[in-house]
Amino acid sequence: MTDLEANKASSLENHHHLQEHKVSENGTEVSDSNGACQEDKHKSVFHQLGLLDRFLAVWIFLAMAIGIILGNFVPSTGPALQRGKFVGVSVPIAVGLLVMMYPILCKVRYETLHRTLRQKALWVQVGFSIVVNWIVAPLFMLGLAWAFLPDEKELREGLILVGIARCIAMLTKGKKRQVLIWTGLAGGDNEYCAILVAINSVLQMVLFAPIAILFIGVISDDDIPLQYSLVAKSVGVFLGIPLGAAIVTRFGLRNLIGEKWYDQKFLVWVSPLSLIGLLFTIIVLFASQGRQVVHQIVSVVRVAAPLIVYFAVIFLATLVITRRCGFGYELSCTQSFTAASNNFELAIAVAIATFGVDSNQALAATVGPLVEVPVLLGLVYAVKWYGKRNSW
Repeated sequence: MTDLEANKASSLENHHHLQEHKVSENGTEVSDSNGACQEDKHKSVFHQLGLLDRFLAVWIFLAMAIGIILGNFVPSTGPALQRGKFVGVSVPIAVGLLVMMYPILCKVRYETLHRTLRQKALWVQVGFSIVVNWIVAPLFMLGLAWAFLPDEKELREGLILVGIARCIAMLTKGKKRQVLIWTGLAGGDNEYCAILVAINSVLQMVLFAPIAILFIGVISDDDIPLQYSLVAKSVGVFLGIPLGAAIVTRFGLRNLIGEKWYDQKFLVWVSPLSLIGLLFTIIVLFASQGRQVVHQIVSVVRVAAPLIVYFAVIFLATLVITRRCGFGYELSCTQSFTAASNNFELAIAVAIATFGVDSNQALAATVGPLVEVPVLLGLVYAVKWYGKRNSW
């Protein structure tokens, strides 16, 4: 057992003791954490998801359908949505992008990073994660983009942007505590995953723009209007603004009103805004593309294929390597789901700002969350089955 896993086990033991005699606000005793865990074990992975997250793929399909209908039967919708610009993006889309990023970043435990990062054992895990997330996974997506889309330059560029937009974690609110959906359902280490969320958020501010220029402008040698200043500005605005706002919100509200209210009330209220912002952005995207989208179903399928391969290969390869390195089940799950996930919100924002709302690059980035949800949900089932079968 590594030092990190030993510290985690000690923390969990203390947490269990505190939960045994937990009392609800109305004075009645509630079931202890062990009872809650036993109850969750009898539920399928699908039913452990909240209603919004459980049918996320359905909501995205509906948002796409509404946008297509508006674009085809209400021709004035597209031009109306494109009035007014903010950093090269129409105001409605800019608002949607900022709204969907803010709640996710409000959940990152910035206040505990300085203590957690003092553990030497943690840096081995972080170093491995950085190599996989910022070298291996982006290069693999670059290869898949060329292998599956050699004749579709614009779709290929959108897929490359997805590959270099690294995971900042998909979060939700559970019954007892805040969990990171995929690692939480699979039994991973939520605290370590929260650390990776914060680290990837900072690294994206620094690395996204130069890697985008390298992969698209240099390696791919594509003659496109991709400028470093424009990409950096998009990342700075659509990640920097919500990141700064989230940090101010978290420290301000937790100090003024209290941690309990922030975790149990504010996060519950603000969490759905991320999905609302995503669905609103998708509606505007497809409404703006209008009639063009109807003729691009084949393009959607072609983009989905390399995404499925990417999720499966990166996840399984990371899982095998981390197990052989002796990371343990919880840390291996966390590493694998972090490596196989992407920040589609940022990819969509940069694609729109750089290439336009009606571009194929934006369409390719939009397909991302549609594919991610069912594939990663299937991988949750797979890793739990594998862990149980091998007594891991």
